[in-house]
Amino acid sequence: MTIQKISQIILLPFALCLLLIACGEDSFTPKPRGYPRVFLPEKSYRDFDTNFCAFKFQYPTYAQIEQKSLFFDEKPPSNCWFNITVPSLNAEIHFSYYDIKGKTEFEKLRKDAFELAGKHVVKADYIDDHAFVTSKGVRGFAFDIQGPAACPYQFYMTDSTRHFLRGALYFNAKMQPDSLAPMITFMKQDLVKMMETFEWKK
Repeated sequence: MTIQKISQIILLPFALCLLLIACGEDSFTPKPRGYPRVFLPEKSYRDFDTNFCAFKFQYPTYAQIEQKSLFFDEKPPSNCWFNITVPSLNAEIHFSYYDIKGKTEFEKLRKDAFELAGKHVVKADYIDDHAFVTSKGVRGFAFDIQGPAACPYQFYMTDSTRHFLRGALYFNAKMQPDSLAPMITFMKQDLVKMMETFEWKK
């Protein structure tokens, strides 16, 4: 028996095994899309109590306050316009405050808040909107926006006569709900904490 025939006899079973494996139903399983691992900071809070706003609340220790001096190259309607940024998550909460000067202005501010939330209907899967009253007696309205919308959460808080504060959560990244889901959930928890601890100074 020649060396060539011996090699063929030895290699034949291996070739048959490979053929059977290749023809099996589970020959190829595509891997699910992977996303970079996100390291969420440990929850802790401190007081937001500034001289440029007529309210106070608790906000994350891993966040930074940025008072806004310009809004579209113009001075904002109030000194109490600011962002709370969380650099580690590339997230920002935009806050805008208005002094209410009458019932007509209050109705306009409230209408604007609903219209701004409604602009995300095109991209959103759905919007869960609901009124709320905190344990401190502060009233407000929240818009929990699900899906690939640019702003996954908006809200406003008001006493209906003097104060109106609007907040909106944004991420400085392309909105991909699957990859951003842990960060969105994390930031929504912080927003709930801010609203629960919120109170007007006067």
